[in-house]
Amino acid sequence: MDSTHSSFENRLKDNACKTEALLTRLLADDNLNDEIVRPDKLLSAMRHGVLNGGKRLRPFLVMESAALLGGNAEAALRVGAALECVHCYSLVHDDLPAMDDDDLRRGQPTVHIAFDYATAILAGDSLLTYAFDIIAAPETELPADRKMALVLALSRAAGIGGMAGGQALDLAAEKETPDENGITTLQAMKTGALIRFACEAGAIIAGASAEDRKRLRTFGEKIGLAFQLADDLLDLTADAATMGKATGKDAGRGKGTLVALHGQEWAETTLAKLVTEAAGLLSAYGRNADILMETARFVANRKS
Repeated sequence: MDSTHSSFENRLKDNACKTEALLTRLLADDNLNDEIVRPDKLLSAMRHGVLNGGKRLRPFLVMESAALLGGNAEAALRVGAALECVHCYSLVHDDLPAMDDDDLRRGQPTVHIAFDYATAILAGDSLLTYAFDIIAAPETELPADRKMALVLALSRAAGIGGMAGGQALDLAAEKETPDENGITTLQAMKTGALIRFACEAGAIIAGASAEDRKRLRTFGEKIGLAFQLADDLLDLTADAATMGKATGKDAGRGKGTLVALHGQEWAETTLAKLVTEAAGLLSAYGRNADILMETARFVANRKS
């Protein structure tokens, strides 16, 4: 194992611990200013949906992208926690019977199984709203224009033209399989949009140039596609124990994926190509981008 890979693994674990600790504090019992009360059951459901492990890849991308460009590390940690709230909200809602209908998430019962359907819906709603609270709060020490840019970018990534819209397209794909362009579009929205934001957010936090912001955004798009391709491969080849959730569901529902369309060999070749393209985007930063490049390799080659 080379030193860069070892450093990457250590930083990924360290960031996951920091993110988990911050999320634990953010989801504490104490009310914030102007909150009236935090209902116990709802708060417990939110914790169940968020404080359940995971690699915390999206917050890690925020932290490392910000670090690459000299951004405020504490602000990046808070923005990463906000992004994780949006991601976890999407998982809570995706797992509902009306959506992907899953009983298992990260090796434990999903929120609607552990609590009930209504509480799961409200937990997701609350996590989505809380994300913007975290970014806007005084504790996130960034200039107002950068906070506004983050709120706008996250809104676009999470909403009708991003993740939520991608989920709608994904549900529609169960009835009518889209063509290759349609599959690519829905995956770029459902999965890729938040990963793209995670990388672009680092540039926003750092107050970087438009060129840096565009480069990091495009890097995020590449690894977002790689993440989904790897996920589709795992859905085809891994078991539920390894993944901590049900596998083989896309094929069972007749959902079209790029892996189903082109095959495993094509997917593996494409993943390698995406990693090469990602490396090209970061070449201007030299060795300073080593950790982000290792992240791209990790995303493409992950086993769970």
